[in-house]
Amino acid sequence: MTKDEPNLLADMLMLSTIDQYDPNAFLTPATDLGLTVSQLDETQAYVRDMQALVGKQVEALQASLAERAEKTAEGYSEVLPQIGTGLFTGDLQAYLTESFHRWVIFVDTLRRRGNQFIQHEQQGCPPVLAYDYETIIDGATLARPVNYSLVRIKPPKGVKTRENGRPYIIIDPRAGHGSGIGGFKSESEVGVALASGHPTYFCIFSTHPVPTQTLADVCRAEAQFVREVRRRHPDSPKPVVIGNCQGGWAAMLLAATSPDLTGPVVVNGSPLSYWSGARGKNPMRYSGGLLGGSTLALMAADLGNGQFDGAHLVENFENLNPANTFWKKYYDVYAKAEAESDHYLEFERWWSGFYFMNESEIRWILENLFVGNRLAHGTANLDSRLHVDFRNIRAPIIVFASHGDNITPPAQALNWIRDIYSSVQEIKTRGQRIVYTVHDSIGHLGIFVSSSIANKQHKEISSTLKTIEALAPGLYEMEIVDVVGDGIDRTYKVEFHERSIEDLEKLGDSARDERPFAAVARVSEINSEFYKLAVRPLIRSLVSPFTAKMLVDNHPLRQRRYFFSDRNPLVTAITPLAEAMRGKPSTIAPDNVFLKLEQAFSGAVTAFWDNYRDIRDSMAELTCTALYSAPWMQALVPADAKRISETPSSDLRAVPDVISALEDIAVGGFAEAVIRMLIMLAHSRTSVRRDRLERSNHVLTMTDPFAGLGMQGRNRIIHRQSLIVDFEPELAMETLPKLLPDAKDRRSALEVCQFIVGPTDEMDERTTALFQRLRQALQLDAPPAAAKASRSKASDAVH
Repeated sequence: MTKDEPNLLADMLMLSTIDQYDPNAFLTPATDLGLTVSQLDETQAYVRDMQALVGKQVEALQASLAERAEKTAEGYSEVLPQIGTGLFTGDLQAYLTESFHRWVIFVDTLRRRGNQFIQHEQQGCPPVLAYDYETIIDGATLARPVNYSLVRIKPPKGVKTRENGRPYIIIDPRAGHGSGIGGFKSESEVGVALASGHPTYFCIFSTHPVPTQTLADVCRAEAQFVREVRRRHPDSPKPVVIGNCQGGWAAMLLAATSPDLTGPVVVNGSPLSYWSGARGKNPMRYSGGLLGGSTLALMAADLGNGQFDGAHLVENFENLNPANTFWKKYYDVYAKAEAESDHYLEFERWWSGFYFMNESEIRWILENLFVGNRLAHGTANLDSRLHVDFRNIRAPIIVFASHGDNITPPAQALNWIRDIYSSVQEIKTRGQRIVYTVHDSIGHLGIFVSSSIANKQHKEISSTLKTIEALAPGLYEMEIVDVVGDGIDRTYKVEFHERSIEDLEKLGDSARDERPFAAVARVSEINSEFYKLAVRPLIRSLVSPFTAKMLVDNHPLRQRRYFFSDRNPLVTAITPLAEAMRGKPSTIAPDNVFLKLEQAFSGAVTAFWDNYRDIRDSMAELTCTALYSAPWMQALVPADAKRISETPSSDLRAVPDVISALEDIAVGGFAEAVIRMLIMLAHSRTSVRRDRLERSNHVLTMTDPFAGLGMQGRNRIIHRQSLIVDFEPELAMETLPKLLPDAKDRRSALEVCQFIVGPTDEMDERTTALFQRLRQALQLDAPPAAAKASRSKASDAVH
């Protein structure tokens, strides 16, 4: 060791505490070690980034732990002084009697859950749909058989559907659970669609996959399902495809690989850009890095004799919130005994149905979504003939996310837009309409399970779909605001606001913060190759159907349910006592001191598990970030590992659609002129109200000359006129009179626009100014009174 080397190491360690430093001071010794100034800068940035992350984590942990400690102390401080009094007032005897009653009902509820689980397994884990249905296509009969089937939901008594109404097709998540959660109660996505008169179809799946099936086969089968629905409803618009959670990316795969097949695609809580999120909030995305990538999942599939047990995925979901998994959900059932037991059992029927995937299916999901993130980056292939690029989707895309979703946060649901589009201008150029709405607090399952969400968000999305297609191409946020009324009479105000890629960046960390995950993906590839070459042959030689079934039967989630069932005589013995106690009214007072003590204890246990979760998640984030963001790990990432939007793109003016539209800027007639003016007016406001969209949709679909164009014809004109307005706004205004050479047509066109936009007193200054410019360009300087009369005339005409 030379004399200078210890000083160099000390200087490098001190970089983290130096705000300003002179690179030249380290140049000579760095060169001796083969390091460059750039590498030193990168190391310093890494150290500072980790310091900032540690500081942020420590501050957040101190705040959360202190808040819970204070809340727990308050709960005990209120009740402890009253215990002595409660011993002499009969509170203790009343509490013991009541708690014994609740305990018996609680244990019997767990017994019923176990019996329900066993019965559900024996039946083959059928869908948990609350509606009767008929099977339309059994996927097992297709040329490439799959375990998916298409069923049609039978409307309940008193509900009628229109055969010429737009069909709805719902795809549920295949993420360890069974199908049917999108319609397992009346107030659901299925219920909303049926209540609106839409023929409703559901993609269900069986417990075990066909041994040879791949996700490419599943995608082709779903395309066949859509073709069959369109064949059954030839007079209806293209079907709406709704995907819940992982069913969302399945719907996007379908729309991207068969772009002319589907109508609007609604994606609810779907993780399409899994690397995205916010530091300190979304720890689940670090699991792949801590587990070494996809290797353990591949091993689990091999141990399962070629099938991956979905119970592993369910266990991961449960571990995400240990307070709820190990205490709160059970305490809630115990605390409310009879009132909660039926509701708990209803949900457990779906939550406890564990489904399987093939090794090829779980491998594709991990390599292209959860670890590799290729789907969001536009580099995924379903097979050698099916490349997946979301930019190929032609139908409108509606994304529903929530800040309260700890499984699929808004950034994961939306950052695929940032990853594959360089700008909103590119979205417009490609003729795409992307609409998203973000809820403030609803949890992951609540997005497609909650009755309140079904009655608001899903109802409003359903009623707005027909008008979304009248939007000019672009990126929009849909905002739903309460107005008046209660229950089914509540009405809402819906607005569409134009958004930018920068607006999406605010929902999570920047793209730079996702760099560690690229290293995770590379390490996963290396580990997988090693496993396939060195470990897999040995494991497969030792596995048999018997050992695979033994592992499945002994999974902890199944064993818990087997233990609390009639298979256990100790649990069965409580049944007569539970039947005798069931239905007896509660005799305990709400202010019973020992009941309050129990509630305080429950709060303390919940706080303990929440503290454990926060510390665990912080350590996971720190470990994964420190390991994979280090310069020596980043060196593993290939130089060409970029998102599509990061790669140099050609001038959008060179896109054939843009060239063609601009060449025909002065070509067209009444329809082209009206649509061009409507697009100009929408751009002037940067937002669109639903009532205006509804009037626009009515005019463009129900009146001449628009009605004769058909949906494809109208969408083509909207796309071309949007390109003209976006790329040549001034020339679009100058050439407008050439589309309307007749003065009568000019006045008529302006009247239609005035009717759609609404009363003058609802217009802002920009809209009023643009109307004035349009009148001047068309040489129609009508006074305000004449304009109002013209608008009344237009209203009569379109009605």
